[in-house]
Amino acid sequence: MEMIAIIDYGMGNLRSVQKAFEAVGCDARVTRARQTILDASHVVLPGVGAFGDCMANLDRFDLITPVRQAISSGRPFLGICLGLQVLFTESEEFGTHAGLGIVPGKVRRFPIGHSSANSQDPMATSRLKVPHMGWNAIHMTRPAPMFAGIGTGTYVYFVHSYYVHPDDPRVVSTQSDYGISFTSSIWHDNVFACQFHPEKSQDLGLRLIRNFGQWK
Repeated sequence: MEMIAIIDYGMGNLRSVQKAFEAVGCDARVTRARQTILDASHVVLPGVGAFGDCMANLDRFDLITPVRQAISSGRPFLGICLGLQVLFTESEEFGTHAGLGIVPGKVRRFPIGHSSANSQDPMATSRLKVPHMGWNAIHMTRPAPMFAGIGTGTYVYFVHSYYVHPDDPRVVSTQSDYGISFTSSIWHDNVFACQFHPEKSQDLGLRLIRNFGQWK
Protein backbone atom coordinates (compact mmCIF):
# COMPACT_ATOMS: atom_id res chain seq x y z
CA MET A 1 0.00 0.00 0.00
CA GLU A 2 1.27 3.47 -0.87
CA MET A 3 2.20 5.74 2.03
CA ILE A 4 2.63 9.49 2.07
CA ALA A 5 5.25 10.91 4.44
CA ILE A 6 4.55 14.42 5.78
CA ILE A 7 7.85 15.75 7.05
CA ASP A 8 7.76 16.99 10.63
CA TYR A 9 10.46 19.57 11.29
CA GLY A 10 8.66 21.20 14.20
CA MET A 11 6.84 23.90 12.23
CA GLY A 12 3.66 24.18 10.21
CA ASN A 13 0.11 22.93 10.16
CA LEU A 14 1.02 19.27 9.97
CA ARG A 15 -2.22 17.82 11.30
CA SER A 16 -4.43 19.77 8.89
CA VAL A 17 -2.34 18.53 5.96
CA GLN A 18 -2.55 14.97 7.24
CA LYS A 19 -6.32 15.24 7.71
CA ALA A 20 -6.72 16.51 4.14
CA PHE A 21 -4.89 13.47 2.77
CA GLU A 22 -6.90 11.15 4.98
CA ALA A 23 -10.11 12.80 3.74
CA VAL A 24 -9.32 11.63 0.20
CA GLY A 25 -8.40 8.10 1.32
CA CYS A 26 -4.61 8.35 1.52
CA ASP A 27 -2.39 6.77 4.17
CA ALA A 28 -0.51 9.86 5.37
CA ARG A 29 1.96 9.83 8.26
CA VAL A 30 3.58 12.79 10.01
CA THR A 31 7.19 11.80 10.59
CA ARG A 32 10.77 12.93 11.00
CA ALA A 33 12.12 9.37 10.82
CA ARG A 34 14.61 9.15 7.98
CA GLN A 35 13.72 5.60 6.98
CA THR A 36 9.98 6.30 6.94
CA ILE A 37 10.60 9.23 4.59
CA LEU A 38 12.79 7.10 2.35
CA ASP A 39 10.24 4.25 2.32
CA ALA A 40 7.31 6.51 1.42
CA SER A 41 5.80 6.48 -2.06
CA HIS A 42 5.11 10.25 -1.85
CA VAL A 43 6.73 12.95 0.29
CA VAL A 44 5.22 16.25 1.48
CA LEU A 45 7.06 19.23 2.93
CA PRO A 46 4.48 21.64 4.41
CA GLY A 47 5.29 24.80 6.28
CA VAL A 48 4.19 27.95 8.02
CA GLY A 49 6.68 30.37 9.53
CA ALA A 50 10.05 31.94 8.81
CA PHE A 51 12.44 30.67 6.13
CA GLY A 52 15.54 30.78 8.35
CA ASP A 53 13.82 28.91 11.19
CA CYS A 54 12.64 26.26 8.74
CA MET A 55 16.14 25.63 7.40
CA ALA A 56 17.55 25.59 10.94
CA ASN A 57 14.99 23.00 12.04
CA LEU A 58 15.53 20.82 8.98
CA ASP A 59 19.23 20.82 9.85
CA ARG A 60 18.57 20.29 13.57
CA PHE A 61 16.48 17.18 12.93
CA ASP A 62 18.87 15.89 10.24
CA LEU A 63 16.20 16.11 7.57
CA ILE A 64 18.02 17.95 4.78
CA THR A 65 19.61 14.79 3.36
CA PRO A 66 16.35 12.76 3.41
CA VAL A 67 14.56 15.61 1.62
CA ARG A 68 17.24 15.72 -1.06
CA GLN A 69 17.22 11.93 -1.38
CA ALA A 70 13.44 11.82 -1.70
CA ILE A 71 13.57 14.33 -4.53
CA SER A 72 16.53 12.74 -6.32
CA SER A 73 14.84 9.32 -6.13
CA GLY A 74 12.12 10.54 -8.50
CA ARG A 75 9.23 9.98 -6.09
CA PRO A 76 6.39 12.53 -6.16
CA PHE A 77 7.27 15.44 -3.89
CA LEU A 78 4.90 18.19 -2.75
CA GLY A 79 5.98 21.46 -1.13
CA ILE A 80 3.32 23.68 0.47
CA CYS A 81 3.81 27.40 1.24
CA LEU A 82 7.10 27.58 3.15
CA GLY A 83 7.75 24.08 1.80
CA LEU A 84 7.83 25.69 -1.65
CA GLN A 85 10.08 28.55 -0.63
CA VAL A 86 12.86 26.48 1.00
CA LEU A 87 13.32 24.56 -2.27
CA PHE A 88 14.87 27.73 -3.69
CA THR A 89 18.45 28.97 -3.54
CA GLU A 90 17.97 31.73 -0.98
CA SER A 91 15.49 34.01 0.76
CA GLU A 92 15.67 37.66 1.77
CA GLU A 93 13.38 37.10 4.78
CA PHE A 94 15.04 38.71 7.85
CA GLY A 95 18.41 38.83 6.09
CA THR A 96 19.78 36.42 3.52
CA HIS A 97 19.33 32.71 4.19
CA ALA A 98 20.42 29.79 2.03
CA GLY A 99 17.72 27.32 1.01
CA LEU A 100 17.92 23.77 -0.29
CA GLY A 101 18.89 24.94 -3.77
CA ILE A 102 16.69 22.40 -5.53
CA VAL A 103 15.17 25.16 -7.70
CA PRO A 104 17.46 28.05 -8.71
CA GLY A 105 15.95 31.38 -7.72
CA LYS A 106 15.17 33.67 -4.81
CA VAL A 107 12.40 34.31 -2.32
CA ARG A 108 11.40 37.97 -2.22
CA ARG A 109 9.10 40.11 -0.06
CA PHE A 110 6.00 41.77 -1.41
CA PRO A 111 6.47 45.56 -1.57
CA ILE A 112 4.79 47.13 1.45
CA GLY A 113 1.71 49.19 0.60
CA HIS A 114 1.73 48.38 -3.12
CA SER A 115 -1.46 48.95 -5.10
CA SER A 116 -3.43 46.40 -7.05
CA ALA A 117 -2.29 45.99 -10.65
CA ASN A 118 -5.96 45.50 -11.52
CA SER A 119 -7.00 48.94 -10.36
CA GLN A 120 -8.45 51.12 -13.17
CA ASP A 121 -8.00 54.28 -11.08
CA PRO A 122 -4.44 55.62 -10.87
CA MET A 123 -5.48 57.56 -7.75
CA ALA A 124 -6.90 54.47 -6.02
CA THR A 125 -6.23 54.46 -2.30
CA SER A 126 -6.85 50.74 -1.77
CA ARG A 127 -3.37 49.65 -0.81
CA LEU A 128 -2.76 45.92 -0.55
CA LYS A 129 -1.77 44.55 2.82
CA VAL A 130 1.19 42.32 3.59
CA PRO A 131 0.86 39.47 4.37
CA HIS A 132 -1.21 38.41 1.39
CA MET A 133 -3.98 36.54 3.18
CA GLY A 134 -7.19 35.08 1.79
CA TRP A 135 -8.62 33.76 -1.47
CA ASN A 136 -6.99 34.52 -4.80
CA ALA A 137 -7.07 33.09 -8.31
CA ILE A 138 -4.43 30.93 -9.94
CA HIS A 139 -3.78 31.29 -13.67
CA MET A 140 -2.17 28.33 -15.37
CA THR A 141 0.87 28.80 -17.55
CA ARG A 142 1.94 25.14 -17.57
CA PRO A 143 -0.76 22.90 -16.06
CA ALA A 144 0.72 20.24 -13.79
CA PRO A 145 -0.88 16.82 -13.25
CA MET A 146 -2.06 18.08 -9.85
CA PHE A 147 -4.47 20.43 -11.65
CA ALA A 148 -6.45 17.67 -13.39
CA GLY A 149 -10.09 18.69 -13.08
CA ILE A 150 -9.17 22.16 -11.82
CA GLY A 151 -9.61 25.10 -14.17
CA THR A 152 -7.55 28.22 -14.58
CA GLY A 153 -8.97 31.10 -12.58
CA THR A 154 -9.76 28.83 -9.62
CA TYR A 155 -9.60 30.53 -6.22
CA VAL A 156 -7.37 29.03 -3.53
CA TYR A 157 -6.25 30.15 -0.08
CA PHE A 158 -3.00 32.05 0.57
CA VAL A 159 -1.16 33.24 3.68
CA HIS A 160 2.31 34.65 2.92
CA SER A 161 4.46 37.78 2.87
CA TYR A 162 7.13 36.44 0.49
CA TYR A 163 6.97 34.94 -2.99
CA VAL A 164 9.32 32.85 -5.11
CA HIS A 165 11.09 34.14 -8.20
CA PRO A 166 12.52 31.20 -10.22
CA ASP A 167 15.53 31.81 -12.44
CA ASP A 168 13.97 29.55 -15.08
CA PRO A 169 10.42 30.60 -16.00
CA ARG A 170 9.80 27.16 -17.48
CA VAL A 171 9.27 25.69 -13.99
CA VAL A 172 6.29 28.01 -13.34
CA SER A 173 2.97 26.15 -13.35
CA THR A 174 0.63 28.93 -12.16
CA GLN A 175 0.80 32.64 -11.52
CA SER A 176 -1.38 34.87 -9.36
CA ASP A 177 -1.80 38.61 -8.94
CA TYR A 178 -1.37 40.59 -5.76
CA GLY A 179 -0.31 43.99 -6.98
CA ILE A 180 2.39 42.18 -8.93
CA SER A 181 2.20 38.92 -10.83
CA PHE A 182 3.92 36.22 -8.79
CA THR A 183 4.59 32.50 -9.09
CA SER A 184 1.96 30.61 -7.13
CA SER A 185 3.12 27.09 -8.04
CA ILE A 186 5.98 25.31 -9.77
CA TRP A 187 6.37 21.94 -11.44
CA HIS A 188 9.67 20.35 -12.38
CA ASP A 189 10.03 16.60 -12.98
CA ASN A 190 8.76 14.87 -9.82
CA VAL A 191 8.50 18.08 -7.77
CA PHE A 192 5.32 20.12 -7.48
CA ALA A 193 5.12 22.94 -4.96
CA CYS A 194 2.56 25.64 -4.32
CA GLN A 195 2.50 28.91 -2.42
CA PHE A 196 -1.17 28.48 -1.55
CA HIS A 197 -2.60 26.00 0.97
CA PRO A 198 -4.57 23.19 -0.72
CA GLU A 199 -5.51 21.83 2.72
CA LYS A 200 -7.33 25.13 3.37
CA SER A 201 -8.82 25.49 -0.12
CA GLN A 202 -11.96 23.40 0.40
CA ASP A 203 -13.15 21.01 -2.33
CA LEU A 204 -10.75 22.14 -5.05
CA GLY A 205 -7.86 21.91 -2.63
CA LEU A 206 -8.85 18.35 -1.81
CA ARG A 207 -8.99 17.62 -5.54
CA LEU A 208 -5.37 18.74 -5.84
CA ILE A 209 -4.38 16.64 -2.83
CA ARG A 210 -6.14 13.60 -4.32
CA ASN A 211 -4.39 14.20 -7.65
CA PHE A 212 -1.02 14.31 -5.87
CA GLY A 213 -1.76 11.07 -4.03
CA GLN A 214 -2.48 9.41 -7.38
CA TRP A 215 0.55 10.91 -9.14
CA LYS A 216 3.10 8.36 -10.29
